[in-house]
Amino acid sequence: MLITTERLILRRFRKADAPVLAEYRSDPAVARYQSWDAPFPLLRAQTAVANFMASDPDKAGWFQYAVERVADRTLIGDVAVHLHDNLLQAEIGFTLATPYQKQGFGAEAVRAVLDRLFRVQGLHKVTGECDARNTASAALMERVGFTREGHLRQQTFIKGEWTDDLLYGLLAEEWLLDE
Repeated sequence: MLITTERLILRRFRKADAPVLAEYRSDPAVARYQSWDAPFPLLRAQTAVANFMASDPDKAGWFQYAVERVADRTLIGDVAVHLHDNLLQAEIGFTLATPYQKQGFGAEAVRAVLDRLFRVQGLHKVTGECDARNTASAALMERVGFTREGHLRQQTFIKGEWTDDLLYGLLAEEWLLDE
């Protein structure tokens, strides 16, 4: 279940990752558009990592890839995949620690996971969703090939406010065009 790129290793989470997960999820800038609040306590990170370790990327449900930088073996973020019960569709999400943003790591990690989903697992479609104010996430999804399929007004009540959601989709036939 190891995915490698030029600069990254995407792997299963390990117990030792919990402090780093707690650290970057505790950053208010990272947590801003996510479902969790900062700070993200170590105990919560340990529980999350235990759940990540117990999941399977080839079975329905959530799987979280740890994103590690090859150069120094540093955990810099994660990519989440929710594989639907039909095993032909999934939703993807991503989080990157602030010091590693705006360097192409997020797009590189997402592309690597998409490649596995479409080429290895044979998925038909992958979707993504983000808060409409999260322009960086929307731009990343568009950069890797997603098409914006919708804008849901005041769709999600999170952190005390109603937010608009942007919906994105990517079909296997679009991803595999270069074959």
